[in-house]
Amino acid sequence: MSFLLAPYAVHPDDSRGRSKAEPVSAGRTEFQRDRDRIIHCSAFRRLEYKTQVFVNHEGDLFRTRLTHSIEVAQIGRSIARNLRLNEDLVEAIALAHDLGHTPFGHAGQDALNRCMQEYGGFEHNLQSLRIVDELEERYASFNGLNLCFETREGILKHCSQANAEKLGDVGKRFLQKKRPSLEAQLTNLADEIAYNNHDIDDGIRSGLITDSQLCEVPLYERHRRIVEHLYPGVYGKRIVSETIRRIIHTLITDLIQTTTDQIQQFNPHHVDEIRELPSLVSFSDQVSSEATELKQFLFKNLYRHYQVNRMMRKARLVIEELFDAFMQDHSLLPADYQLGRSGADNVAKQARRIADYIAGMTDRFAMREHRRIFSIHEPLI
Repeated sequence: MSFLLAPYAVHPDDSRGRSKAEPVSAGRTEFQRDRDRIIHCSAFRRLEYKTQVFVNHEGDLFRTRLTHSIEVAQIGRSIARNLRLNEDLVEAIALAHDLGHTPFGHAGQDALNRCMQEYGGFEHNLQSLRIVDELEERYASFNGLNLCFETREGILKHCSQANAEKLGDVGKRFLQKKRPSLEAQLTNLADEIAYNNHDIDDGIRSGLITDSQLCEVPLYERHRRIVEHLYPGVYGKRIVSETIRRIIHTLITDLIQTTTDQIQQFNPHHVDEIRELPSLVSFSDQVSSEATELKQFLFKNLYRHYQVNRMMRKARLVIEELFDAFMQDHSLLPADYQLGRSGADNVAKQARRIADYIAGMTDRFAMREHRRIFSIHEPLI
């Protein structure tokens, strides 16, 4: 595979390696091994029942964190192939980027972060790294998945200086103001392409936003007119789907062309040069502006819709009440999450274990745990 890659791509033979040395695989590159480990880990399976926008029980056809991650991987691989970047690394980062998400999406993360303010806070990006570095228990020789540096670097999209100082090698670029690989930069924008456009689909399917409302957004309206011209009789779900797929195509092709132009301008010859340059993966100014308008529309009309707000308020209460109950009485926790020691340091460690437990829950498990603790009508077993 290496001979197909651009010189500035991450070549599997040049990886900075794993924290714990392992024998080389005869049949797979190191990034293919990372991807496979992610797919087989328990945190990845739990994404099937974690909220993207709509809580899992609200409908079977809405996207979850799992389907979203698969869509990001598909978009990312398509872009990487055109730019001659490492598709396997992009796929591994994409499939792992949301592993640390709490139940109930961003509402759950915000609630857990408030609960954890005295103990270092909570951020799903850091939690994704914590899962692959520490929390997964699959191997006899080490905690976590022992992923390659480049995969871990891509998972950690952003990080405060205080947290970066605690993270060793993978945190250094935030302290040194350097960039990650092009594969990591690419996956970040593939994530944006996926969630903006697929949230349109879920929003219309839910009835919370309409096709006519979306026509106020230039990016959507322009592509919808193209569909109307090409297919005069089309309507309903078909016209929406045709419009969305054209928006995705426009964003991908613009990203590829703009990034290609940037690469040609700076002419890097090795991934280490990429780290010293400005971010090279980007949209053109016009498309970036249009994508921002779409994002602002979705924020105002979908993510802050009163029906979504009602469900998210319930979600925040579930998270906060579970956290408070577990902090007040550690015996309510499964044995693996009980530290059983006193002292200020151990209070913080216990809080972090509780955050691990809650963050690892699916939507439906969190609601079930809440009923078990707070409802007298819940069965005793």
